[in-house]
Amino acid sequence: MSFTSRTALVTGASRGIGCAVAQALLDQGARVVVTARSLESLQPKVSGWVSDKLSVYPVVCELTDPTAGEQLISAVEATVGHIDILINNAGVGHASPFARTTLEAYEQVMAANATSVFLTTRAFMPRMAKRGFGRIVNIASTAAKTGAAYTAAYTASKHAVLGLTRVAAAESVGTGVTVNAVCPGFVDTAMTQQTISRIVAKTGRTSDDALAAVLQASGQQRLVSTSEVAHAVMGLCHPNASATNGQSVVVDGGALHS
Repeated sequence: MSFTSRTALVTGASRGIGCAVAQALLDQGARVVVTARSLESLQPKVSGWVSDKLSVYPVVCELTDPTAGEQLISAVEATVGHIDILINNAGVGHASPFARTTLEAYEQVMAANATSVFLTTRAFMPRMAKRGFGRIVNIASTAAKTGAAYTAAYTASKHAVLGLTRVAAAESVGTGVTVNAVCPGFVDTAMTQQTISRIVAKTGRTSDDALAAVLQASGQQRLVSTSEVAHAVMGLCHPNASATNGQSVVVDGGALHS
């Protein structure tokens, strides 16, 4: 697949899934605007991409800011002019018993994981429709398909992402824009490692035992790699993927989340 004529915006691109998706797009020749909350977090990857003579443009943006959409539009217009592909990846994890989940924590997780998707999609989808082409892919989670103990805020936020995806897809029919979600299970990322570390701290288990418990609870045989998630995202971004709209693609190694 060649994306040499395409421009993309990837949020939360400093590490994990966002970094892998940005790398895949750059490898296929796309120009990519990458965002994070700080330039320091982006700089190590951006320096490597620039050294490889890839077309990458770093932008610092707090995606929970009500003006985030307008900020990103200005940044895009100043660098690549417009975008054809939007990858809403930025987000945070959170775990606590339902009764001990504070309203403040709940609202912070919803803002980072769901409101950010609303703001960026609202900003860019009409512009894509005006040009007659666009691919929006939201990184949700298998938590958007089910519920698990101690994940009230996170699960609610990912269900919201899936709902936003379906609504935006319904409104984009006939415009040349598609809106889909990718729902990974547990991925080999720093976020998953934080989950494992919390289990170790609370239970005294070894890291291997904690990982085994996480996989057993999710029905996974192994952690999914970031490159596997990026592969699913790239398929939805392809110009020939116009018949796939409003879908949620599960990437969980065969754990069969419906």
